[in-house]
Formats: sequence, C-alpha cells, structure tokens
Amino acid sequence: MKKVTKVKKAAKVAKAKKVAKVSKSKTTKSKTQKKVSGGKAPRLTAAQKAQWHLKLYVAGKTGRSETALQNLELICEEHLKGKYDLEIIDLLEKPQLAKGDQIFAIPTLIKKVPKPVRKIIGDLSDTERVLVGLNLKPIRNL
Repeated sequence: MKKVTKVKKAAKVAKAKKVAKVSKSKTTKSKTQKKVSGGKAPRLTAAQKAQWHLKLYVAGKTGRSETALQNLELICEEHLKGKYDLEIIDLLEKPQLAKGDQIFAIPTLIKKVPKPVRKIIGDLSDTERVLVGLNLKPIRNL
C-alpha cells in the first residue's frame, strides 16, 4: 500500500510541475506580446482600417455602365488604395441578382462593408457626391 501511495504522490507532483511550466510559458508569451505591441504605431482612421466591399450593378456594355466603372475605379484607386473588393454584376447575364439587393435603377453602386450599407445610383461622375455617399468625405453644401 505504501508503494502505491508513493507512486500516486509522484504522479501528482509531476503533473503539478507540468502545469507550472505551461502557465509560466503562457505568461512569458504575453509579456513578449506586450513588448512587441508596446511601440507606438501611427493611428489609422476607420476608413483606412476597413476593407471595403463594393458591388457595381450594370446592364451590359452601355455608355453609362462603362462610365460608372471607369469613375469607380479612379475613385477607389485614389481614395481606397487597394483596400477594396469590387464585384461587377451584369444584370443582362444574371437578372436574378437584382432582387437580392433591391436594384431598381442601373448603374448602381452598393457599399456593403464598412457599415452602413449605402446605394449610389448613376454613372458616379460627381466625385464629391460619391465620396460623401461612401463616407470618405464629410457632408458639405453640395
């Protein structure tokens, strides 16, 4: 009986040492993480941090659709600089997709992310209005 209790005690001690090693390694990692993240990084605005998800609904290769696509690409490259996903949906090929986003006019741009969801209708030639609609610029007297 004494041998069995000694074996059980030794197992408990070994288990306690193992738990102590694991907890020490966790605290060491968190200290390291604090040191790494402790440096001051430049602050980014919400628009700069966000990944933008945009959908442009068009109807074939019409003049207004092409103009909207060109204007949107210019605006995105200038103001979002690679932080966006652009999905172009041709309603002549897939008309059923118009129902999901309640599209009633084309071309229509929908900003899904970041919230709030916004819809901008037209060829996007008025850059100021598009930037306000996308929350990239504050509202002024337009």
